[in-house]
Amino acid sequence: METAPVTPDTPAPKRSPAHFFEIFEQLGPGLITGAADDDPSGISTYSVTGATFGLSCLWTAVFSFPLMVAVQLMCARLGLVTGRGLAGVIRKRYPRWVLRSACALLIIANVFNIGADLAGMSESAAMVTPIPAFVWTPIFAIGIVTALIVSSYKRVAQTFKLLTLVLFAYVIDAFLAQPDWKAAFMATVLPRVHWNREYLSVLVGILGTTISPYLFFWQASQEVEEEREHGRKTIMQRRGATPQELRAARNDVMVGMFFSNLVMYFIILTNATTLHAHGITNIETAQQAAEALKPLAGNAAYLLFTLGIVGTGVLAVPVLAGSCAYAVSESFAWRASINMRPSIGKRFYSVLAVSIVLGVGLDFARINPVRMLFLAAVLNGVLAPPLIVLVLLLTNDRKVMGEATNPLLINVLGWTCAIAMGVAAICMFIV
Repeated sequence: METAPVTPDTPAPKRSPAHFFEIFEQLGPGLITGAADDDPSGISTYSVTGATFGLSCLWTAVFSFPLMVAVQLMCARLGLVTGRGLAGVIRKRYPRWVLRSACALLIIANVFNIGADLAGMSESAAMVTPIPAFVWTPIFAIGIVTALIVSSYKRVAQTFKLLTLVLFAYVIDAFLAQPDWKAAFMATVLPRVHWNREYLSVLVGILGTTISPYLFFWQASQEVEEEREHGRKTIMQRRGATPQELRAARNDVMVGMFFSNLVMYFIILTNATTLHAHGITNIETAQQAAEALKPLAGNAAYLLFTLGIVGTGVLAVPVLAGSCAYAVSESFAWRASINMRPSIGKRFYSVLAVSIVLGVGLDFARINPVRMLFLAAVLNGVLAPPLIVLVLLLTNDRKVMGEATNPLLINVLGWTCAIAMGVAAICMFIV
């Protein structure tokens, strides 16, 4: 498949290079992915990490950044060049059992993650209101599904993305807590790995919540959505990508992943400084997790924490359910778009709604919400490696990508990511 230039008969360009602030304003697929990556499961995992192991895991933020950029960029390039979502490309290129296996891994991880995120949102909301968590869970679920059906994900994201800025409170909070910056720097540049199950499970959880299967499918599908918005309605019109478009996608992904990992770094640092340093090493409730924000917000820390959890949850749950809907719809060659009217996309929205309903069902299993959020991250870490290998194979296949196969650096980082996550998961089980 040759890289297709834009011709006079071609609809408007998919995307032109944008300056840094223009990218932020437009909130492209990479930025949405980065924001959704710091979901309630991520916040909980990073909080548990900082509280349990202090500064010793700060190196993971630096280590995971180039790996997640490489994986998400492969998915973005795949969507741009082929004009299809990840599941659609798998359906066209590989036997049906490969497609079913990939979708099964995604659905298992996503449904559990949806349940965990809803549980985290509900417990946080219950912390600052008189309404119990079990009431908040269906309220959030129904509200999200309704908003996606009557509006669009882009409008929902634009409404709630400001709430994700609350996460920058961790950056301010870290400075106010006055950490040992020399120790933090050393922990950032000199990795320390403890060969015990508790540490390895945290490592798998960190990698799993930063490099998650649902983001692979979402990234590719959102690149296709961007093309549709620029008038490229058919597969033929969407095939191929100019070097200019690929550079714009790279910038978008890098900014989104940098935002995600910056927040990750300071959540770990804040919890290490405020909780771990004072002997609080076991977080079991949202209230305990919120305590980390007290240097900045005092008694308002609980409200600030709740706004961050709910804001990121409202962004992430549609991404989780939407990636399921894209994968299933593309598997059966159904029309798939999160911007379709419900009357046209009944099957797509049905899969999306069922994914959320199944997640709600998990919340009644009486699993501790903080524990459930952490387990969701670990599950993603275990299931991600085979999907990363599949993405690597597809993006190095000239029958799929033409001349736009992966550069050497992306391949090195991609295989490093798959191997590192796979080895960490195996060691977690055998240590």
